[in-house]
Amino acid sequence: MREQIKKIDPKLIPTRTLNTGAKIPAIGLGTFGSDSIPHEKVAEAVKNAIYGGYRHIDCAAVYLNEPQIGQAIKEVIEEGIVTREELWITSKLWNDQHDNVEASCLKTLKDLQLDYLDLYLVHWPFRNYHAPNCDGDARNPDSKPFDIEDFVETWSEMELLVKKGYVRNIGTSNVTKAKMEAILERVNTIPAVNEMELHPCFQQTELFEFLVKSNIQPIGFSPIGSPNRPERDKTSTDAIDIEDPIVQKIAKRLGVHPVTVCLKWAMQRGQVPIPFSVNPRNYMGNLEASISEPITDEEMEELKSSDKNSRLIKGQVFLWEEANSWEDLWDLNGTITK
Repeated sequence: MREQIKKIDPKLIPTRTLNTGAKIPAIGLGTFGSDSIPHEKVAEAVKNAIYGGYRHIDCAAVYLNEPQIGQAIKEVIEEGIVTREELWITSKLWNDQHDNVEASCLKTLKDLQLDYLDLYLVHWPFRNYHAPNCDGDARNPDSKPFDIEDFVETWSEMELLVKKGYVRNIGTSNVTKAKMEAILERVNTIPAVNEMELHPCFQQTELFEFLVKSNIQPIGFSPIGSPNRPERDKTSTDAIDIEDPIVQKIAKRLGVHPVTVCLKWAMQRGQVPIPFSVNPRNYMGNLEASISEPITDEEMEELKSSDKNSRLIKGQVFLWEEANSWEDLWDLNGTITK
């Protein structure tokens, strides 16, 4: 398999500097297999991607594949392909572990066979748990709206992980502008990043600009529009980024796949995309997008009109019983929905 992979010099991959001074590679490999790809296949992709030049791997406990990924990381380090210090490994605290932050982090470290994480995120800003593979209409009676007191309690434990050396940087994920404003008023450590859905058809401009102004690095999941997302998140009105006319026009000019345009847009805008694939041609093509011919300033401006406000990962399985719809998770009127 490795003989088929065209290696890219990792020193050529751009980086972003976080508010802690740490430098994160400007593109990473996601590892969420959408409940359909075997853990061993994801781990194989991680191993071959690192061989090919990736240095940034985005993991999460809830993906249930960290033991397999950990073995892959261990093997590439033992083979001398990379040192631990050259890698950037992210993981995330799952919703049912907000009361067990340190124990959850230590389990992730054990599963990944690491002494520390470069980045640890609060996966969702509330403690709402859903059963694996549940239906989109499922509601957990214990779920409740975002509570700033609960979050601050969890964040304090995240801060302790840094002090104890288990984690180098901490951040948030799936946090809206309204929630982030409330968080920033209460915490001692500003999140280094906020991981969020970002792609040309869902640009979240107001939140993106607020994060940049607050010196919080946006990391974009689903950067090509998440075609393999769970069925519960799909609706007939969802936009398809790679079919967007502007994306396709730019792809034709560059002689590349529309996926490459989505990733170039993301990196040139300043966010860190984390596309997922287990296909060597695809994930190495994604990495190459970070160093090949850029989109012009005029094209970047034109792509602003591709925004259709099309959220693909709706999160409805995290709703509390009194909530009306998945939109209640996202504070669309600018205030935290209760």
